Amino acid sequence: MDAMTTQQDVLTVKEGLAGRLRLNRPKALHSLNRQMVRDMASALIKWRNDPDVRIILIDHTEGRGFCAGGDVVDISLNVEGADAAARAFFFDEYRLNHLEYTYPKPGVAFMDGITMGGGVGIACPCRFRVATERTVLAMPETTIGIFPDVGGGRYLSRLRGRLAQFLALTGARLDGAECKALRLATHYIPSDRLEEAKERIMAQPFRVEAILDELSEDEIPAARIKANIQKIDRYFASDRIEEILDALDAGADEGDEWAATEAATIRKKSPMACKVSLKLLQESPYQLHFVDEMRMEYGIMVRLIHHPDFREGVRALLIDKDNAPNWHPTRPEVIGDAEVEAFFEPLPVEEQWRPFDF
Repeated sequence: MDAMTTQQDVLTVKEGLAGRLRLNRPKALHSLNRQMVRDMASALIKWRNDPDVRIILIDHTEGRGFCAGGDVVDISLNVEGADAAARAFFFDEYRLNHLEYTYPKPGVAFMDGITMGGGVGIACPCRFRVATERTVLAMPETTIGIFPDVGGGRYLSRLRGRLAQFLALTGARLDGAECKALRLATHYIPSDRLEEAKERIMAQPFRVEAILDELSEDEIPAARIKANIQKIDRYFASDRIEEILDALDAGADEGDEWAATEAATIRKKSPMACKVSLKLLQESPYQLHFVDEMRMEYGIMVRLIHHPDFREGVRALLIDKDNAPNWHPTRPEVIGDAEVEAFFEPLPVEEQWRPFDF
């Protein structure tokens, strides 16, 4: 086994025939800081041409979260005090996401526990994604005034029907069975079988799919979201949030409590972030390669973190925790299309995101 990196927030080790990336910030639910992102990327680059590394395993050391996302409290404070630091985090995070997406060796992500935002970003590029009975997956970014980034536009926009719009606007949480049903996870394995899975994969990485199949649960719980697919497709049919809210309100007036609940949920989110998210889901399918998606998302994020809703969302949800954000503006109908489109304008060439150059 390799010596561990000096940075203990993520352990990067070779074990058996695997390269292991083990998130190790349990008190922060393994949320990602810039050093973690850089350490993970460095390890992947080092192992890229290492014949002793046949597969990459991504998991967490302990605790109830796989990865709760990026450390947005730190990022939001940096926007005001040191803009370059906030930009640098996203620049490096997206480089890691792209490196994983294009990596020549298969990856296995064990999404055991909370998997949100940046956690989805490091799991979804993996060829194999394992959910468990403890999985809670969500892209809740509109709650803090940003959008489903880290490739979220690409992953969500490829889901069936109007699930992307529903998940992006509401930040709805999916359990492991739902992740498997929507193909966000490739396998559903009880958490008490994960260590066996890892040991066997490290010993025989060429049998990874067979091993995961052998340890998968035969009787998976029902995917609750399937019961609401028709409602989601009907209520979220529009690409305009005003029309989605009108449809939900009409459903609520007819006695649909689900519609009333989802409308109330969306009204708690940043109107600007919701508009940007819906636009992203329209644009992402036309980004030919993942590198194009990352370049577009970086441009949006660099602008959106300067919008007042980002700091306000982080304050309300994560710092003061009063859950009473004061959004600007407060109503989506006053936001013009040109305001939303401005977030999607390419950055000046010298400021644009770039992948690693091999």
